[in-house]
Parts: sequence; C-alpha cells; structure tokens
Amino acid sequence: MVAEQEPTHVPVLPGPVMELTGPQPGDVVLDVTVGLAGHALLMAERIGSDGVLIGLDVDACNLAEAERRLAGVSCRVVLDRRNFVAFEDALDDAGIDGVDVLLADLGVSSVQLDDASRGFSFRRDGPLDMRMDDRSDKKAIDLVNALREDDLSDLIYFNSQERLSRRIAKRICQARRDKRISSTLELVDVVCKALNVSPDSRKSKIHPATRVFQALRIAVNDELDALSALLERAPERLNRGGRIGVIAFHSLEDGLVKRDFRKRKTEGEYEIITKRPVIAEPDERELNPRSRSAKLRVARRVVEV
Repeated sequence: MVAEQEPTHVPVLPGPVMELTGPQPGDVVLDVTVGLAGHALLMAERIGSDGVLIGLDVDACNLAEAERRLAGVSCRVVLDRRNFVAFEDALDDAGIDGVDVLLADLGVSSVQLDDASRGFSFRRDGPLDMRMDDRSDKKAIDLVNALREDDLSDLIYFNSQERLSRRIAKRICQARRDKRISSTLELVDVVCKALNVSPDSRKSKIHPATRVFQALRIAVNDELDALSALLERAPERLNRGGRIGVIAFHSLEDGLVKRDFRKRKTEGEYEIITKRPVIAEPDERELNPRSRSAKLRVARRVVEV
C-alpha cells in the first residue's frame, strides 16, 4: 500500500491531473519532472502492478526523496537523473517504446525554494546559484556579473516580460562595478532600487524581484528550450490515445504549450482535452499557494506518426 504523503508536499491540481490524463491499470506513465513524487504516487496507484512508472528529474535530492516515497508501490518504477530534454534516451534505456501518459509539472518545488543555498528564493539570502542540476556549470551569479547591459536587459525582458528590464539591467551593471553581486538579497536590493520600491512593498501582488529571478532561473536551466524540445518530440513516443499533460506556471511556458497543442490539432495529431487551461479551485489556492499560478493543459494523441 502506498504511504501517505507528508503534509509539507502537496502536488498541484491533483484531481484534474488524474481525471484528464486518465492513467489506467497496466499503463506506462512518464513523469518528466517527478520532483517529490506527488503526482507519481497517484499515478502509481492507478496503473497497478502491471504498470510502469518512469520518473525523471535533474535534482539529485528530489530523486532520492521520490525513490523513498515510491518504495512501496506495486508497479515497476524506473527513476533516472536526466533533464526531460533527454526523455527519449531514458525510455530507450528502460526498454520502453511508447507511453500512455506523459506529465510535466514545470514549477519549482517548495523544497528547492525553501533551501536558501539553492538561490531560487528572493525572500531568503543565499548564493546566486539557481541551478536545478548541480552538475551544470552555468550559474545565475555568472549571468548577473558578466553579461553586457543590453544582453542582460534582453534576458530579463524575454524570459519574464519585465517591462522595466532596461532600467534594472542598467542598475545591476552600475552596482557590480563597485562590488560583485553574489547573493540573492544583494540582487533583490539592486532590483528594488532600480524600481524605486521597498523589498517589502505591497503595491503589487507579486514581489518586485519576482520577474528578474524567474528570468535568471529560466536562463540558467534553459527551461524554455527544454520545453520546446519536449513538446516537439513527445508525439513520437506517445501511444495512440496517449495523453500529454503540462502544468505551466507563467505565460511563456503556457504559451508554448498552447501553440504546440493547437498546431498539432490542426495537423491531426492531437485532440485537445482542455479547451482552456484548468486552474486551481479556491479551496486549493487557499491551502496550497503554489497552485495559484498553475495552468494545466492536456491533449490526446489520435494518429500514428
């Protein structure tokens, strides 16, 4: 029997994910962002002893915790430390040709945000790291301190739609001439000074540094390119009738998913299950603030490629 999940980890949109991706006994499920196995545990219960669950994650800590949580399930479990851009290699190594359910939850986990040493949070002081995969050489500190002003401005704008990106980039470049920007709260201070607001400002619903941190995290982890590659190649490994579900947390991700699903619907590859993105109900948003920005889209593969 599957152990109960700890209250500190609650997967977003669990009901809609299970209903709309519809895992069945004996299915092959590919969770390309297994994280702490919140969705994976629910999937494992559905697919049973004849099913196969493959979970990918680049974060070694996440993968170790997922392994612990999934230890009691009856299905075959394969956990692999890979970026989901290499999901086909993971399937080949597991001896799997096609999958019935493919799920991608693109959010940063609460554990990653809560660990100040990872550098994801603008509310906790830590090194400017932001790597999902600690084997990578690219860190946020390098981008902040080495990029030319125009390149930094473009990075912030195109990865977050921050309309004041030029002002922020200029202030960052001014600040780093005096002292290398090395911590998260140092960067927060610079961004807030550029915007002429307090870090504790409540004028906006989001923290003043939210978009800058998002932009850097996306760049450090090549998130949009990886998502584009996943969407491009997913149909090749989805079984006929197989479903792909993607949970996005900002408009850039959601836009990529929406356009891909619509394109493939036009080409006759997909049937779109979610005519508009599914969002959390008020009760879930109250209990799990992380769910407030989550948007789920699901499509079904309807033809052989």
